[in-house]
Amino acid sequence: MNDKVFSKPIKKQFEFDEEVAAVFDDMLSRSVPFYDQSQEMTRFFAQKALNDGGLMYDLGCSTASLLISIAKQNKEAKLIGLDNSDAMLEQASKKAHAMGADIDLLNADILEYDYKEADVFVSNYTLQFIRPLVREELVKKIADALKKDGVFIFSEKVISHHPKLNKDLIEHYYDFKKKQGYSEYEIAQKREALENVLVPYSEDENIKMAKNAGFSHCEVVFRWANFATFIAIK
Repeated sequence: MNDKVFSKPIKKQFEFDEEVAAVFDDMLSRSVPFYDQSQEMTRFFAQKALNDGGLMYDLGCSTASLLISIAKQNKEAKLIGLDNSDAMLEQASKKAHAMGADIDLLNADILEYDYKEADVFVSNYTLQFIRPLVREELVKKIADALKKDGVFIFSEKVISHHPKLNKDLIEHYYDFKKKQGYSEYEIAQKREALENVLVPYSEDENIKMAKNAGFSHCEVVFRWANFATFIAIK
């Protein structure tokens, strides 16, 4: 189903409700540059860390596309998706059932969940929706739950602290969205809906956050303008 969520006047801040869940896969593919490529890279590193088994958590799993694709390749791993949106989890459950994917989907608060020792954590464009101080606590909790040499793979929108460069990166991104069929009106509506809901860090701030949380190494493995995929190693 095509994303038309912001083709009409918004009445609230952005949230992952039924309207968004119904078009979320289309929204991702048209709103996140090279989303498929970054997800393929995430799958690769997750599989390397899982080997033939192990435990992986996907925080803010949305419609569970990543978990489903990993489940098809790795029958031994325990794959758990957490999300606090019933609408997203309903879509995820339907997809997993249709694809015959053995994954666990739970409605849970990722800040409060009691994680078992894991090999992999993944977070795709989820941290940016968490208030900064709490965000850093969550990353510390993730680091504490990972096995030695375990990995945390996360993708985020990023900012530049150079004002002109940051403005130009955003303009370039909006040009990308227009090429995907979004109108100026839809782009402006979504920007307004996300105001104060999505709070991005810079690339350096994300790396510093991971190292402060206890990761021995963190770097960017994929970046396009103001979108980046990081890998942090315990």
